[in-house]
Amino acid sequence: MPIIKEFKEFAVKGNAVDMAVGIIIGAAFGKIVSSMVNDVIMPPIGLLVGGIGIMNIMLVSVTERTREIGLRKAIGATKKDIMIQFLIEAILMSLIGGIAGIFFGGGASALIAFFAGWSVRVSWFSIILATSFSLFVGIIFGSWPAQKAAKLDPIEALRYE
Repeated sequence: MPIIKEFKEFAVKGNAVDMAVGIIIGAAFGKIVSSMVNDVIMPPIGLLVGGIGIMNIMLVSVTERTREIGLRKAIGATKKDIMIQFLIEAILMSLIGGIAGIFFGGGASALIAFFAGWSVRVSWFSIILATSFSLFVGIIFGSWPAQKAAKLDPIEALRYE
């Protein structure tokens, strides 16, 4: 509370110019913090949440298909084959979500341009960047479920119910 007390003393003793400068600096600092939260902190959190969702779906898929994995391994599939299968599934899932997001963002941009009269343009760079991040999230968060599937023992997997 000493900061509030010092501010009250400053407000009583200070002149209007000092107070105006303080308000402007405070507003600028608030704008910087708000911008940092929106531009730096929120996107990685969104990618993390999406990646965890993909990983959980893939872990459920591995659990539900344990017998299938055991059968594939029993007839000769290697760890690499199983891992590639599940990585491709995770990558496709994230790419489909990324492409849907690109269409949703493009549609929202078109609606804004139409109704608000703003000039909105979606660049190819942003589309390629979004697709690349989608691919990256699929690879990173699909790796652990793919490894888990590849490490299953075929005999135990065939006994699984």
